[in-house]
Amino acid sequence: MSHHPDATRPAVLQVQNLCFAWPDQPPLFDGLSVTLEPGLHLVRGDDGCGKSTLLALLAGVRADVSGSVVIDGVSLAADRAAFQACVFWMDPATDAFDAISANAFFVAQSERFPGFQPALAHELAEALGLAPHQRKPLYMLSAGSKRKVWLSAAMASGAPLTLIDQPFAALDAPSTRQLRELLTEASEHPSRAFVIADHEAPAGLALGQVIEI
Repeated sequence: MSHHPDATRPAVLQVQNLCFAWPDQPPLFDGLSVTLEPGLHLVRGDDGCGKSTLLALLAGVRADVSGSVVIDGVSLAADRAAFQACVFWMDPATDAFDAISANAFFVAQSERFPGFQPALAHELAEALGLAPHQRKPLYMLSAGSKRKVWLSAAMASGAPLTLIDQPFAALDAPSTRQLRELLTEASEHPSRAFVIADHEAPAGLALGQVIEI
């Protein structure tokens, strides 16, 4: 396929007619369609409006959803396992990894994502102040420190689509500055799409699309 310099970058994420409702509730999403190119995007809305749910749906973790979700040509409906290897998402409140250390978590992610960069994950963890904690089981870490583990893995995952729920929550000032730098780099990435969910747009970051909920 010939490449024209004026051609738009190919879409990383294509969502068509996404529908989802909790049992006995009105639809949370009813026909949502969105196309995201590489770069940094925002899902914005108030508490309880469905931001976290949307990220989970885009990560392919729920079966009770209808519509088409495709990442880099890989369809959730056609091949869930291949699809999930294309997307990094972590429920910030999960305790599923409490028994293992950050180091062991990074090893697990390197087995899951073909493009995972372990050296980068450790470098980011150190930059976020986790160096003294990387060998401790995660249950010993604070909520903020756990988030730093997820953030380090997210940025190092190499996943075409990376979803980050409330990236700045529970972070100290130095880590917030560090994360801003990482998200600035993400906004310029040539092939990966990063989606953050938050109440408002973080100041000073170049956003591609803003999905209002």
